[in-house]
Amino acid sequence: MSWHGPTMTFPSFYDAAPRLIVRDPLSEFLGAAEGGLLHYGYADAVRLAGHSCPTVAGSYLMTVRSLEKLYPDEVPERGAVAVSVREAADEGVAGVMASVATLLTGATKDTGFKGIAGRFDRRNLLSFSVGMQGAMAFVRTDTGVGLQATLDMSVVPVDPAMPRLLQRVLSDAATADDAAQFRSLWQERVRRMLVDHADDPRLVSLTVWNS
Repeated sequence: MSWHGPTMTFPSFYDAAPRLIVRDPLSEFLGAAEGGLLHYGYADAVRLAGHSCPTVAGSYLMTVRSLEKLYPDEVPERGAVAVSVREAADEGVAGVMASVATLLTGATKDTGFKGIAGRFDRRNLLSFSVGMQGAMAFVRTDTGVGLQATLDMSVVPVDPAMPRLLQRVLSDAATADDAAQFRSLWQERVRRMLVDHADDPRLVSLTVWNS
């Protein structure tokens, strides 16, 4: 028996955001996807997080751009990239950032797949509280080549109307029009990050990682 619920509708700009294709040897080994090729879009990060915000969008962009840079002439390998996060796991938005990175890279701290006969182990590839300038770092486990990714969301500033609207929404004083405008402006900032500034090195900057 199948369940047919309400149709899921995302903002149309999600489809215009950068996409990522990775090859997951475990997926190929178990026959989950032909050739182990997995296709990811921003909507996948939204499904994971349960919401869309500048942090989710920025984490998605940092991970996608880092993997593209680490694998310039080949499809990135999921499960073969170690991820470091500057903040502690329970600090700020570190957990959200790490979750998005885990989705795309497969890297986990100690809760991931344990492997099969010594292969495909996804544990101990994610670290927190790592001293570095960037927000996150990504290192290929096969070559040791790594990058730091820095996110500067001031490049895409908040709309001047947002503070007032946010306060009204949080205090339950918002009208239906206020709430609609708040949601529209909130996602418009995300759209600008993912579409207008998707390739902007001021928003996401990458530097060589020397661990």
